[in-house]
Amino acid sequence: MANGAIRMNWYSNVVPPKIKAILKREAPENLWVKCPDSGQLVFHKDIEANLFVVPGSGYHMRCPVATRLSSLFDDGACELLPTPEAPIDPLKFRDIKRYVDKLKEYRVKTGMQDAVVLAHGKLEGAPITVAVQDFDFLGGSLGMAAGEAIVAGADYALAKRTPFIIFTASGGARMQEGMFSLMQMPRTTIAIQRLRDAQLPYIVILTNPTTGGVTASYAMLGDIQIAEPGAIIGFAGARVIEQTIREKLRDHGMVDMVVPRHQMRETLARLCGLLTKSPPRKAA
Repeated sequence: MANGAIRMNWYSNVVPPKIKAILKREAPENLWVKCPDSGQLVFHKDIEANLFVVPGSGYHMRCPVATRLSSLFDDGACELLPTPEAPIDPLKFRDIKRYVDKLKEYRVKTGMQDAVVLAHGKLEGAPITVAVQDFDFLGGSLGMAAGEAIVAGADYALAKRTPFIIFTASGGARMQEGMFSLMQMPRTTIAIQRLRDAQLPYIVILTNPTTGGVTASYAMLGDIQIAEPGAIIGFAGARVIEQTIREKLRDHGMVDMVVPRHQMRETLARLCGLLTKSPPRKAA
């Protein structure tokens, strides 16, 4: 033990910094990824090239927003839509740190203003409007900004007469906004009802996880409900439900189909064509 300490002191105190850098040569932290399902180590670039699906096991990892959009639209091209501004920190909430500081931190970390991104473009030549919820932004929680974005996305689809497609990923309502967060549930529900009244398709893709107030509102109102393989979907977490009702969660729920990520684009193009009574057409 003493010899080990001596060697460490020699390395720390004697070896020049430039030599340390050569000796250390640490690999990037995300060079290898461990599959949560099989335990296998997979090269990160291989997962990234495979739409963040582990090649061997087929486990669907969280998919970044940029990858999600580029894999969906024709030629990966889309127009990002502006999202309405919402009041910041209406309750002046503070726990370990101020909520307003936490928002700034996640905006820097993700490069996003909040948990929902809107985009418009073409899928097999037909225009669509898309919303993507990012779990990396405060757990994809539903606050005023996210609610405003979803309502704006539905209104844009209504104005342009396009299908509205949403990819959900959320732990539920944003507790730092209290009742203002809960009010987004009826607001988004009304926005989706306007699409239904106009006979415009609303398609929901439930990704892992989709829970809480999101599941209790717009996430379960789709004309078609699609789930990615292995996605956890429910109102509360598995542990809470099992402790409350003393029963194990069911393996299957109220979804129309489970679609692997590599088949999502083709499936959505076909569904949009069926629901709008216009077969998808390849872009010229």
